[in-house]
Formats: sequence, C-alpha cells, structure tokens
Amino acid sequence: MLVFLEIIKIAIPAIVVALTSYFIIREMLRKQLQMQEQRIRQERQSAVTPLRMQAYERLSLLIERLSIPGLLMRTDSSGMQANTLKIALMMTVQQEFEHNISQQIYVSEKLWEIIKATRDDLIQFLDLVSEKVAKDAPAKAYRDALFAYQQQRDYDPIATAQMAIRKEATSLF
Repeated sequence: MLVFLEIIKIAIPAIVVALTSYFIIREMLRKQLQMQEQRIRQERQSAVTPLRMQAYERLSLLIERLSIPGLLMRTDSSGMQANTLKIALMMTVQQEFEHNISQQIYVSEKLWEIIKATRDDLIQFLDLVSEKVAKDAPAKAYRDALFAYQQQRDYDPIATAQMAIRKEATSLF
C-alpha cells in the first residue's frame, strides 16, 4: 500500500504537468496556424487586389465605350444607311462586351449582372430607335435620333453601371 501511495504521489504531478504541457502546446500550435492562415490570406489579397482594380478600370472603360457618343465616335458611318449603322453598332457592342467578359471573375455577381443589363438595355435601345427611323434613311438620321432619344430617357444605364463600379471598387479599401 505504501508503494502504491508513492506511485500516486509521483504520477499525479506528472499527469498534471503532461496535461498542462499538452494544452499549452496545442494552443500555441493553434495560434501559429491561425497566424499562418492570416498571412496566406493577406498575401493572396495583395495579389488579387491589383487584378480586381484593373478589372474595375476595364469595366469602367467598357461602359464608357458603350455610351451612345462613345459608340458613334468609333463607328465610321459615312455612306451607310440607318439599318446598316444599327447593325454595326450592335456588333461593336457585342465585340466590346466579349473583349471584357473575362473581367467577371474579379467582380461580384451583382456588378456583373448590372454590366450585362447595361449591354442588353443598349441593344434594346438601338433597336427601339431604329424602328423610329426608316431603314433606308441615311445613317445621319439614325445618329440624330439616337442622340435625341438618349436625351429624353429618364433612366441612364451607363451612369448606373459607372456608379455601381465605383461603389464596388471603393469597397475594397
């Protein structure tokens, strides 16, 4: 019995020291793992942030290029008829969009939906205005109608998209 008590006197402090060491080491390793995960997250963020900012810049440029003045400035309409200009503008819109489609992976789903809605609205607008102008009318008549109807619109999808891009870009900081 005396031997048993001696063993218990030695074993209990040893068990307490072992358990204390175990919990201290476990907590230390957990904190070290958290710090390492945080460092990796920061490194990843510092690598992705410039790409996201570049995506916002490119989408902002896309939206500006999709504005009626921007489209008409880049499309040579000399010698065209209204219907031909409409088709050329629609093709330009689609090409601009396809050129920037990869930017969707860097922006939120909501912003990408706004960009697509802006493109769709523009295509519908080009189509709607073309119905108001004779197909065989000169391109100048269609251009003038686009400017006139653009100024009459209550809603400006270009401004809305630009505002959404700015809002999301500033949320990074």
